[in-house]
Amino acid sequence: MRTREITKRFIALLCVFALVGASLSPAIASMVGTDQMIAAEQAQVDRERLLETLSRDDVRNQLTAMGVDPAQAEARVMRMTDAEVAALNERLDELPAGGNALLGALLIIFIVFVITDAIGATDIFPFIRPVN
Repeated sequence: MRTREITKRFIALLCVFALVGASLSPAIASMVGTDQMIAAEQAQVDRERLLETLSRDDVRNQLTAMGVDPAQAEARVMRMTDAEVAALNERLDELPAGGNALLGALLIIFIVFVITDAIGATDIFPFIRPVN
């Protein structure tokens, strides 16, 4: 009986110390702003976009032709800062892509012709009836 009582007291004392020890541990928390979360997410998206561009066959062939190992280029992208990745993605957006400008110009011209047909100024497309 005596050992059972000593065991119960020891377990109770151990539980008390565990609870006191857990409550004394420092908890560090701070508010995370929306702008910080968006910036972190945008940085991740920019990095993934750049790696996706590097994984294209035509880009890999061009890198190899220039004497750059594509795996080494990907490793360097992973080591770049978020600002460097964002700047590089902006430059990629500014560079001309094959044929996109011509397609956009043709689409704008088509829309202008459809609008002028709809208002009755021209009669290019027989399937468009003028409003008047």
